[in-house]
Amino acid sequence: MTSLELNAVTGLKGTVTIPGDKSISHRCIMFGSIAKGTTEVHNFLNGADCRATIDCFRQLGIRIEKKDDVILVHGNGLHGLHAPKTILNVGNSGTTTRLISGVLAGQPFDSKLSGDESLNSRPMKRIMEPLTQMGANITSILRNNCAPLYITPGELHGIHYNSPVASAQVKSCILLAGLYADGETAVTEPSLSRNHTELMLKEFGADLHTSHALDGTSATVLIRPCKELYGQKIIVPGDISSAAYFIAAGLLVPDSEILIQNVGINQTRAGILKVCEDMGGDITLLRERTEGGEPIADILVRTSKLKGITIGGDIIPALIDEIPVIAVMAAMAEGTTVIKDAAELKVKETDRIETVTDNLAAMGVNVTPTSDGMIITGGSTLHGANIHTLLDHRIAMAFSIAALVADGTTKILDSQCVDVSYPTFYDTFEELL
Repeated sequence: MTSLELNAVTGLKGTVTIPGDKSISHRCIMFGSIAKGTTEVHNFLNGADCRATIDCFRQLGIRIEKKDDVILVHGNGLHGLHAPKTILNVGNSGTTTRLISGVLAGQPFDSKLSGDESLNSRPMKRIMEPLTQMGANITSILRNNCAPLYITPGELHGIHYNSPVASAQVKSCILLAGLYADGETAVTEPSLSRNHTELMLKEFGADLHTSHALDGTSATVLIRPCKELYGQKIIVPGDISSAAYFIAAGLLVPDSEILIQNVGINQTRAGILKVCEDMGGDITLLRERTEGGEPIADILVRTSKLKGITIGGDIIPALIDEIPVIAVMAAMAEGTTVIKDAAELKVKETDRIETVTDNLAAMGVNVTPTSDGMIITGGSTLHGANIHTLLDHRIAMAFSIAALVADGTTKILDSQCVDVSYPTFYDTFEELL
């Protein structure tokens, strides 16, 4: 285990290019593996979670190779996976676990999934219930509704599932199982979660349609079985969740101006841009364009005086992973910020309500945890502290930003956990100093 000591800085300036989007990188491997032909992936995120997805599909008989900066996935078609010889190790990746379960539910062989201690404590009932309704045989080996999971062959039929949570992982799991069902499968969410699965499956040739409620608060996605998916060339946009730390740094660190290139700004992911705008942040989108169905832009950020706001409701699914760094921004803003409707934070890599509020308090912030978020009174001076990441990559990166505007030295404990989503995170910051 490693730790990193950081101190306050001024004048972050320059241009950065962040790694590929984690959510999209996962899906490139999965969809490419069950497609016919070769899928060519550019700007793939080489983080631990995405490597876990590659390892799992290699165990399922898929040839995946790296040539220069390109990942080649040699798909065997919808029905071309083979039984794994060992337990599929999903590491710390909830995305791998939940999405691959939908694929495995439609296979004619047994499979078992397990991960690290953190992964094996996260809730899997949310996918077990709809898959079981579809006719899948999926059980929690320890009978605690968590991984390890055991999946055996079942005859899948289409259902219309009303999801109690807006979760792209739950929705994607059901849609992938729907590829192997005997009829239409539909998922309705209480609000729109990230839609990378829908956009990419269409590119691969899936028969998929999305409809929205008239009031815009809910969405239904319908998928029909198809004979084949077909390999694609995909350029993965930069991950807005990774860009969020540089956005926050550019806003908070005095005398800063940062240009972040080629960032995915999909509306189901870009809630942080709306929050920054509402807080008074100086952010400009440049070179807006669309590639592979995904909107992309360069983001120019300048030092700003922020104000506290209330964050809740339908925007939460579009920024759930950014809440730790938004909380750091709130600590530096004038006034009070209320974050609510975010109980999902409790079932991430850590209970992020607890880890965020504990670490903010350690830095001298007036913060109160609530059942579904937190209340942060900003404007006071942060001071250096020992940050307990609990091996949560987003906690490590968020509080590394806090360290840049805190008095004294801040120590990020177990800082190597950033490898999960951004292995070169600290190197990229060095380029701006």
